[in-house]
Amino acid sequence: MTKMRGSPTASTTLFTLLIFLLTTKVLARFIPRVCSPSSCGDIEIIDYPFRLKTDPAVCGEPGFELSCENNKTILEFHSGKYLVKRISYDVQRLRVVDVNLANGSCSLPYKSVSVEEVMDDSRYRLHATTYASFIKCSSILNDRAYRLVPCLSGNGTSVYVTYDNYIISNLQGSCLFVSRVPTAYQAVMFPSYDSILQLMQTGFDLEWSFGCWYSSFSYDCPRSDYYLSPWFDALSLVWNFLSVIFFVGRFILAPIGIFGFLVHKYMTTKKAFGNEEVFLVNRQNLMPRRYAFSDIIAITNNFKDKLGQGGFGNVYKGQLRDAFLVAVKMLDNDKCNDEDFINEVSIIGRAHHVNIVRLVGFCSEGSNRALVFEYMANGSLDKLLFSRETELVLVSWEKLLQIAVGTARGIEHLHGGCSVCILHLDIKPHNVLLDSHFIPKVSDFGLAKCYPREKDFVSISTTKGTLGYVAPEVISRNLGSVSCKSDVYSFGMLLLEMARRRRDSDSKRNCSSDVYFPSWVYDHLSGRGDLELGNVAETEAAIARKLCIVGLWCIQKAASDRPSMTKVVEMLGADIDDLQLPSNALSFPQSISNEPQSDSSTKLLMPDTADQSL
Repeated sequence: MTKMRGSPTASTTLFTLLIFLLTTKVLARFIPRVCSPSSCGDIEIIDYPFRLKTDPAVCGEPGFELSCENNKTILEFHSGKYLVKRISYDVQRLRVVDVNLANGSCSLPYKSVSVEEVMDDSRYRLHATTYASFIKCSSILNDRAYRLVPCLSGNGTSVYVTYDNYIISNLQGSCLFVSRVPTAYQAVMFPSYDSILQLMQTGFDLEWSFGCWYSSFSYDCPRSDYYLSPWFDALSLVWNFLSVIFFVGRFILAPIGIFGFLVHKYMTTKKAFGNEEVFLVNRQNLMPRRYAFSDIIAITNNFKDKLGQGGFGNVYKGQLRDAFLVAVKMLDNDKCNDEDFINEVSIIGRAHHVNIVRLVGFCSEGSNRALVFEYMANGSLDKLLFSRETELVLVSWEKLLQIAVGTARGIEHLHGGCSVCILHLDIKPHNVLLDSHFIPKVSDFGLAKCYPREKDFVSISTTKGTLGYVAPEVISRNLGSVSCKSDVYSFGMLLLEMARRRRDSDSKRNCSSDVYFPSWVYDHLSGRGDLELGNVAETEAAIARKLCIVGLWCIQKAASDRPSMTKVVEMLGADIDDLQLPSNALSFPQSISNEPQSDSSTKLLMPDTADQSL
């Protein structure tokens, strides 16, 4: 029986038709836009990529439609309606607020929005945002983290709102989660209901992105089915001059160009991605983007601006095509193996919080490995603490407390805010980054471990960490099991280090002998209660005492005597008069030198800034 084959002419015609349709779709993005900006209410300029639903489709990008209802600009986002308060085209950011909250009516938000929903949306990402969560209880709550919503309470039920991602697992059995709404981030502990309402009515910021990412051989358009060769940039400029012969040019130039591009793409893809690991291929569908090494070179401008050097490699400043600043960490293969790399990408990819550094993308190509993070303008807490005294004095005690609270919230989220418990195992000033507003971000998850939340401890085969910050049970298993309390210990040492460095700047001390600082703090607070801060205000002295007292609780020798990170956050927000000194022994001997020394010549020992890794 003879097999039927399609004729060459029919195949060629079908291929040409396919190229025709594809080219129409691609070139549509380069048609000169002659649309005038629209306006609606307070938004005077609605321009590309946005358009009103009444405007022609060519005036905006798909998925960026706005509507004008009762002279108000409305964005429909994940089945919810949001009032647009401001559009900033220079930084590609818009401020929105839930319509129910914007109307001033006493009602719940129009739609509950989860972090995962925003992460899965290729159009928008949250900017400096946290959440306010609503819960309904059948009994009265006596917890200042929850604020009563009077106008929604009654008939035997009470509605409460809590700020900054308070962990739902801490709810009482009589309470149910109702809804939550994104809000602008503000470093405030246990705000009142009026303050939370004001934050919600202020709205939150969404950064938008669209179009194509540049790579060595193409522009990759996210969430789409086509690729665009660089020569189309030139074609877009020539398009105005070819408009008269547009229909002829489309049939002649498009098939040749697209065919050449497809051949080029096939050869490049075959060479570049033939041996990729299954794990990294699977991560293509998640938020962190995979870059080619040529992309990393372009992003860092050939590694021109070096920010510093970490334990696993050099860090360089870079810029994405949309002007978003990033920090690129190039990993040293001698210090970071495949398991460490996959571990860090996997862990940080699932932890999303305003106080945890965001992983923008990664690269694994041959022997080249890199991690791309959001750029932190003020560097690390380590650089701040160990900088010149004149620089540290510019950072107030109040700002140091806000940095401590933010760091604690980030660690708290790792321990209880994810599907699994994430143990960092390397909390120290070098791994706390500060953005342009000094908002802290926990970073560097190379040593982190995950374990089910129902377990109380994690097994580790080798001892890793930084001397002076690592918990005793991590060094010796005879002292207990490694758990979340090990991170609590490291955070306590970080608090004491913050207090010591700021204290030395205030008192202008030049110390000379050897006394262990936590023991010195314990002796002074349990005695006269004076930390020898010099001429500082009482409020600043109270913050210093608070940091020291909470730090002493965190570094108790027995892990069971240490508070959880949730309790630590609560203690940092409490009044100093409500905090008591721990009565149990510290982790190390109180004195390192047997020779008695006077207070005026005391050197307070703490870990050096240089990492002494185990």
